[in-house]
Amino acid sequence: MGEVTALGLMSGTSLDGVDAAILVTDGARLVQPGPALTVGYEPETRVLLAAATQAVRDAGPGAPLPAVAVEAERVLTRAHAAAIQRLLGEAGLTPADIQVVGFHGQTVLHAPDRGCTVQIGDGPLLARLTGIDVVYDFRSADVAAGGQGAPLAPAYHAALAAGLDAEAPIAVLNLGGVANLTWIAPGHEPIAFDTGPGNGLLDDWAAAHLGASFDRDGALARAGTIWPDVLGRLLDHPYFDAPPPKSLDRHDFSLAALRGLPAADGAATLAAFTAGAVGRAVEHLAAPPARWLVCGGGRHNPAVMTALRRRLGQVDPVEAVGWRGDSLEAEAFAYLAVRSLGGLPISFPGTTGVPAPTGGGRLATAEGAPAVAS
Repeated sequence: MGEVTALGLMSGTSLDGVDAAILVTDGARLVQPGPALTVGYEPETRVLLAAATQAVRDAGPGAPLPAVAVEAERVLTRAHAAAIQRLLGEAGLTPADIQVVGFHGQTVLHAPDRGCTVQIGDGPLLARLTGIDVVYDFRSADVAAGGQGAPLAPAYHAALAAGLDAEAPIAVLNLGGVANLTWIAPGHEPIAFDTGPGNGLLDDWAAAHLGASFDRDGALARAGTIWPDVLGRLLDHPYFDAPPPKSLDRHDFSLAALRGLPAADGAATLAAFTAGAVGRAVEHLAAPPARWLVCGGGRHNPAVMTALRRRLGQVDPVEAVGWRGDSLEAEAFAYLAVRSLGGLPISFPGTTGVPAPTGGGRLATAEGAPAVAS
């Protein structure tokens, strides 16, 4: 394809808000990031999304969406439309300047081993609200073909890394609610998989002990002491021994092993757990990365970053190479939307375990709908 101006949207399992980013790309080597922003969810939206996630999990794979999830999908889609409108306004652009939107939606259940992944988000409604064509439902085709449906950002990570001229393996580590890595080395196909919990358990611990949505600046974790026996039990989970391809649901791990720990010690142990899980992931790579580049909200937590450096060596936020860590995943879905339009694969045997490179995404056309989010 030629150059396309796309807008990508991402709402991660931390339920903190919508990342939106504009990208000029051909879906291959050309990647020119444009304006980006993050719009936080209102507290009631976060509560609704959490309730929807729990209801879908309770219903199980294959069940119809519960009523609360249907309502959450409507609210979520309108929040994404408002984020698009705000980004375009701040950038001095109109919907006519954007050829396609890549809309990930909100993952409420991920169970690929049972043939199921569920992201709520109404693509046709978003297209009508914005007046822009929308590609959505990126993961289902991969799962239907036998893949894990995740992670999907590695195709974009590889395109970005092509500009680094790295002579040794690097790893791009995304610290969202769940952490995932992309291993990139000259002459090799990328390898990608979920490493374990990212921010998710830390956020749950902060909610329980601080009444806050996250441990700001890692203050609680930095004040605590790691409990080695608890950390050892956490890292003894069979997931870490399993070879990739593999992926996780946000709720596959719990806080049960930390019950009774002082608040600060529990946070310190969880920060070490996130880093330790990444360390275990290195066992499954063809060669240890010479450098780690970290994106996602977890890179803002000094306790996690310190733990990663102790475990892995050179670990830097992606800003060290000129990338944007808060919008990288949104950029990725802009990139994947363009690949979807061009009939190009978005997942690969080395990234999701799908048997062959596989396309994905469904297209909802605006069909002349009013170019106003409401």
